[in-house]
Amino acid sequence: MDRKKSDETRSSNEKDVVESKEHIEHHELVAQTPLERQMALKEALEIDPGVSRWAWGAIQMYLITLVVCCCSGDSGFDGTVMGGINSMKQYQQYFGMDGVGSKTSIVFGIFTVGSIVGVIPASYFPDRFGRRFSMWFGNAILIVGAILTANAKSKGPFLGGRFLTGLGASCAGASAKSYLAEMAPAHSRGFYMGFLNSFYYVGQMTATGMMVATGRFQSEMSWRLPLYIQVVPAGINVIFIFFCPESPRWLYSVGKGDQARVILARLHSSTNDINSPLVNIEMKEIEEKITIGGGDKTWWDFRPLFRNRADRYRAYMVILIGIFGQLSGNGLITYFLPILLKNAGITNQDRILTLNFVNSVTSYIGALSGSAIIDRFGRRRILLLSTSAIAAILLIVTALLSEFGSVARANAGITFIYLFMVVFSFGWTPMQALYPAEVLSYEARAKGLAFLGIVSQVATLINTFGLPVALQKLGWKVYLIFLIWDVFEVIIIYFFVVETKGLTLEEINDIFDNPNPRRYSEQIQKETRDARRDTAS
Repeated sequence: MDRKKSDETRSSNEKDVVESKEHIEHHELVAQTPLERQMALKEALEIDPGVSRWAWGAIQMYLITLVVCCCSGDSGFDGTVMGGINSMKQYQQYFGMDGVGSKTSIVFGIFTVGSIVGVIPASYFPDRFGRRFSMWFGNAILIVGAILTANAKSKGPFLGGRFLTGLGASCAGASAKSYLAEMAPAHSRGFYMGFLNSFYYVGQMTATGMMVATGRFQSEMSWRLPLYIQVVPAGINVIFIFFCPESPRWLYSVGKGDQARVILARLHSSTNDINSPLVNIEMKEIEEKITIGGGDKTWWDFRPLFRNRADRYRAYMVILIGIFGQLSGNGLITYFLPILLKNAGITNQDRILTLNFVNSVTSYIGALSGSAIIDRFGRRRILLLSTSAIAAILLIVTALLSEFGSVARANAGITFIYLFMVVFSFGWTPMQALYPAEVLSYEARAKGLAFLGIVSQVATLINTFGLPVALQKLGWKVYLIFLIWDVFEVIIIYFFVVETKGLTLEEINDIFDNPNPRRYSEQIQKETRDARRDTAS
């Protein structure tokens, strides 16, 4: 009797699963709008909820992310190393520098020039050879540049190494963003991408922590040793990247759809079933939006980013992130914090290096906090709140450091500079990797992220070439310039930034096809919340 009842229960459960799958398949056939796609995805997640936090699939994803994050650690290490050794008397005396002015601009700027040249492999290699190869190539070039810089006996090899380091970091960083965006599940993509860009501060902390110690050396190793250590994160990526699976979207684009399905099942499905309804939905969206051989492999032609109104809107979002992410005042602090501290009356080298390390730690905390909540609160809200907050902080900093006063006043100014970087890191660090990667269509993603590199580095040229001279000539008035600019940023973000929270990469494409993507994205978010509330009740 019990056995018969058990068989009946099992038969009933199997019937429910079959009916649910049939219902999802019906949704897949008729789903047209992002809202309908979201409802189909929600039903699929009820059958296959995806990997749990400590499942083997999730652990694999964490390990993959750590290897990819080394590409972000590259850039953080470089910017901070140069900011730190630029303030060291040992370095200044060796190369005849003084920390500011045109000579310093060239040392910082040649990295930017290399980064712009790095756009060439970054726009071609990811689509032609895969995301992994492009990361490997970039980091291999970076290793050569770091070794050359660390062993330089004159300015020529030093600048040559800086150029190669910039080229490698640019290529590896762009490829890392497209790779991780295409690997991560939609509901946690913000966290993974935020963690990727937050790793910038791991590089910073490593560099600044080391320079607190090496800055006390009286020999050349005080500044050479930090340059050697830059090889470490790049070396980790070079060694382990080909142990990681390739992007399933790239695999599908080169006719390897079966391999793509296996990878999605391994990393996204709780059952590791290639026919899971969750995997079926993801593969269906990939098949709809990605054409085999569709990746644009002509690196010199960026016109596909501006073909139609939807593509242009995506490109404008990339430009917005690239410019605002560099010119909000963060570049001033990242590269020139030691000089800012001297301007505020703090001149002891050991204390300056220690404070530089503290800034890296607090900024990393801010970046991780933003990454942890970005999938819950959304992109627009976090950008608006954080940018408004840094504008207010700059107003306070300008007032405190506008003239030399007491030590207490200088310390208060420095405190708010640190708070600025915490808030900036909270809102902008996760977004710089996440938002461009998810708003670009697959066919334009590699090229679009390479284009982001151009925009970011052109904006960085203002920091690297303009700021040393501006600090020398204008002093505290530089803060006022960034304050006015940040207010402008808030206005642009409010009227134009599109919300992408919780949507798959393919659903985001549909948002930009609407005549008013910003308004339509908010409508979709509202309808999705209402539908889920109705379902729950």
